[in-house]
Amino acid sequence: MIIQTERLILRPFTEQDIDALYLMNINPAMLKYIPTVPFTDREQARELFHNVISQDYQQHGFGRWAVEHKADNKVIGFCGPKFIPEYNEVEIGYRYFPEYWGKGIGTEAAQAAISVFPQFGITQIIALILEGNIGSEGVAKRIGMHWREPSEFMGHKVNVYAKVL
Repeated sequence: MIIQTERLILRPFTEQDIDALYLMNINPAMLKYIPTVPFTDREQARELFHNVISQDYQQHGFGRWAVEHKADNKVIGFCGPKFIPEYNEVEIGYRYFPEYWGKGIGTEAAQAAISVFPQFGITQIIALILEGNIGSEGVAKRIGMHWREPSEFMGHKVNVYAKVL
């Protein structure tokens, strides 16, 4: 476990979370502001776990973390740091199943996550938020991030938010 809050556990993803990763990457509502195409089979989730998430853990000592909801012991999304080579900075990213939206979970998880970032050598963060994603911008603002600049990432217009920890 990385950290827990009253309602949530943030922890590294494991092989047992591949189904949750798959479901996160086929849900149209969850992908509306994500610059990627939906998965078409579970093998893509397995590859994501092994070739991206696990690699980030090994290479940087951190990566996206599973967010587990204590009330139902389910992985309900992710929140955590990821090194973005195109910016040479660490991004905080978060994504949750729609049934958990509007309950303060995004802010709760993000506040918990950034509280432990210094333990991983992270002293400043960015958030790359696709234009129009008001929910994610709200979370960024509630955790003390400030709009820095418009930019482009993976062929999409984004707003870059930043914070020094």
